[in-house]
Amino acid sequence: MSWPPHITVATIIQRNDKFLMVEEIDNGRRVINQPAGHLEPGETLFEAALRETLEETGWVVELLNFVGVYQYYSAHNDTLYLRVAFTAGPLEQTGIAIDPDISAALWLSLQEIASLEPRSPLVLACIHDAMQQPPLPLSLVRQFV
Repeated sequence: MSWPPHITVATIIQRNDKFLMVEEIDNGRRVINQPAGHLEPGETLFEAALRETLEETGWVVELLNFVGVYQYYSAHNDTLYLRVAFTAGPLEQTGIAIDPDISAALWLSLQEIASLEPRSPLVLACIHDAMQQPPLPLSLVRQFV
């Protein structure tokens, strides 16, 4: 297993009854994911979540709540991931070109998401937690960068 764990962020963005998701190719499979990616050196978790969302979807968002921390081991690539998830509200679609690794940014209903192949089990777990648990304040995430 790779060590240290890969630290990633993800945003759950809901508008009306749809969620902003990204479609990407992972090992030749078309999969669905939240806007998500790796924390970069010198970056806060909040900055990473905002940057990844913009890069992968072209949307500027504002972080609203902390959803949770998720630990996931991928046997496929022998990697341990720690994902920090947030809810966010859409502010503006910029029209900038999205990351070339992303096939599309899509607004999908929960039913549509459930019918597609998720990149990992974290995709639906984060959505369900964001919808079912009481909102957790961003102040729970203490950052000293």
